Amino acid sequence: MKKILNIFTLLMLFPFSLTGAGDIAKGEKKFKKCKSCHMIVDDSGRIIVKGGRNGPNLYGILGRTAGSIDGFKYGKSLATLGKSGFVWSEYEFVAYLADPKKYLADKLDDKKARSKMSYKLKNEADALNIWAYLESVSK
Repeated sequence: MKKILNIFTLLMLFPFSLTGAGDIAKGEKKFKKCKSCHMIVDDSGRIIVKGGRNGPNLYGILGRTAGSIDGFKYGKSLATLGKSGFVWSEYEFVAYLADPKKYLADKLDDKKARSKMSYKLKNEADALNIWAYLESVSK
């Protein structure tokens, strides 16, 4: 029993989703709300999803340092997070979408932290699906 508890405790140290991979098709459908602010354009300039320019390009977000796309004007809090070396993972992306302002305030330990992203996505399954979709188009 003690061995099982030790394994469980060790697993809890690693941020990952126990729900598994999201549904790419559902994520593509849900991304339609995101494209009012975000586009997906690959490194060669090929447009995958034509979208707004208020938010950064989400192509290749997996493992990307926050606030690191040249030429995009990030909010102060997200830029600060990126300067700390923070990189996007599924876990962090899902947590951020739930409440961007609170997420940045907690991560930066700054009650005045702000996010330009006003949309909240409380449904974790939807966020996981969007992540799966972004991963699928970023390969």
